Amino acid sequence: MGEFDNKEREEVFSKKVRAGKRTYFFDVKATRSGDYYLTLTESKKRLEDGVFVKHKIFLYKEDFEKFAEGLNETVDCIKNHQEVIEKRYEYSENQEGNGAKGIDDFSF
Repeated sequence: MGEFDNKEREEVFSKKVRAGKRTYFFDVKATRSGDYYLTLTESKKRLEDGVFVKHKIFLYKEDFEKFAEGLNETVDCIKNHQEVIEKRYEYSENQEGNGAKGIDDFSF
């Protein structure tokens, strides 16, 4: 079974978002049965030793609506109580760092 383990998480689509000291990865993967799911990964370099630390969330399609609802509600709460100024990150790579447009639109 060992050599087929990678097939369980076949990558379908990947999007990398750089935001200051962090990089976020949005990856669509497929299970063996062909169902898609999303992994959200935050990667940040640890100052002490330069090692990249990653935190990962798995989000399954049956949870998209509830997840988006919760995310929108919490983002709206912050925006309603504090001014949110989007940072603009300048990168030469394909204009990746243009900031998050439509940050409160997380429809799946």
